[in-house]
This record gives sequence, structure tokens and C-alpha cells, in this order.
Amino acid sequence: MRGLRQRGVDVLTVVEAGMLGASDEEHLKRALNEGRVIFTQDDDFLRLHAAGADHAGIVYAPQQTPVKDIIRGLMVIHQVLDAEDMHGQIEFL
Repeated sequence: MRGLRQRGVDVLTVVEAGMLGASDEEHLKRALNEGRVIFTQDDDFLRLHAAGADHAGIVYAPQQTPVKDIIRGLMVIHQVLDAEDMHGQIEFL
């Protein structure tokens, strides 16, 4: 399509980041510093958000969410929201 600029998806896994075994707080801090939204199925991140932790955004899906639904939801979020929209927010899949 003419005039439509696609934004790439930049994904960094915990292993690639060298943060396997890091605390949830450390993950939030690094993601915030790098302007990255965290995708998680760990409800501890919901508690950190509720406690007022600053973060660049969290996308949460319950453990039994089908992978196809996760991918679809992440792509919609990526297309509709930007970094400013996500800062300090949680999106539920």
C-alpha cells in the first residue's frame, strides 16, 4: 500500500537479554530504560503495576491463552498503540 509505513517488531527474549533468573523488578527496570513493553503470563507483574511500579507497558495473557490469540492480540496492540500510549499501562489479552 502506498504511504503506509510498517513499523518493525523488535523482540528481545529474557535469554537474549541475559536476564534469566533476574527479578521481576529488574525486568521492569530494564524494559523501562530501553522503552520496551513486557509481554508476560506471570501475574506478579500485575501486582507490581498495582503497587505503583513505573514501567513502559505490560501486556498480560493468562496461562491458558492459545498462542494464536496471543500473537493476534500482540499484533493489534502493535498496530494501534504507541510507546506513549503504553507507558504505565496494562493491556490484557
